Amino acid sequence: MTLSEIILLAIIQGITEFLPISSSAHLILPSALFGWTDQGLAFDVAVHVGSLLAVMIYFRDDIIRMLRAWVSHGFSDHQTNDSKLAWWVIIATIPAVIFGYMFKDFVQEYARSALVIACTTIGFGLLLWYADVKAKQIKTIEKLGWRSALIIGFFQVLAIIPGTSRSGITMTAGLMMGLTREATARFSFLLSIPTIAGAGLLATVDLVQAKEAVDWLSMLYGVVLSFVSAYVCISLFLAWISRIGMLPFVIYRLALGVILLAYIYL
Repeated sequence: MTLSEIILLAIIQGITEFLPISSSAHLILPSALFGWTDQGLAFDVAVHVGSLLAVMIYFRDDIIRMLRAWVSHGFSDHQTNDSKLAWWVIIATIPAVIFGYMFKDFVQEYARSALVIACTTIGFGLLLWYADVKAKQIKTIEKLGWRSALIIGFFQVLAIIPGTSRSGITMTAGLMMGLTREATARFSFLLSIPTIAGAGLLATVDLVQAKEAVDWLSMLYGVVLSFVSAYVCISLFLAWISRIGMLPFVIYRLALGVILLAYIYL
């Protein structure tokens, strides 16, 4: 990989991991438009590490409170808001672990196509718009409840289909459960921590098994650039989402889907 490829792909991954616009859709565009080769497993691991570090550092205070509360109150009859939130993240992660493991190979074999990504980018973009317009948006994150968390978890399973967007589908589900925009974004970001960690672990296992040569300098660039772009993205998204809503991202998804369809058929 050239330095320009490393910079662009790392920044794309860092930003699109958390915006509701699908990272998979964006990562195929450079290779489709410029003929770049696949970035390889090692670089995938690097950008996952950078994104994971960004969300964990941004929410470090929340994570510490949740862990302390879960250890001290998680198995008692007197749950705190933080221990409940920890349980809800765990509950919402379970469906993705089970179904992601079951269907990982099937998706890799049959769903990683530009047409699938174009269709899911458009379809789930419209669903996000519907949820943003029609949902009540009255609940704070403390009012989520385990049933709503589980439903969001099942929605997250859909993210194994390329083009869906993990953050996009979990925010869609959160809005449908009545969460405010900021609350659904925060829960989506917290939920991303075990999800990204799991995806990074699987990529690492695949990397070890493949015995792929590692360019450590490219890995370092990937970690740093994805970390910086992801951290900035999270900060700005949470600051602006209550005011701007999901419509700009919906419009962007529709435009991106149309571009992909034009690339396929023209």
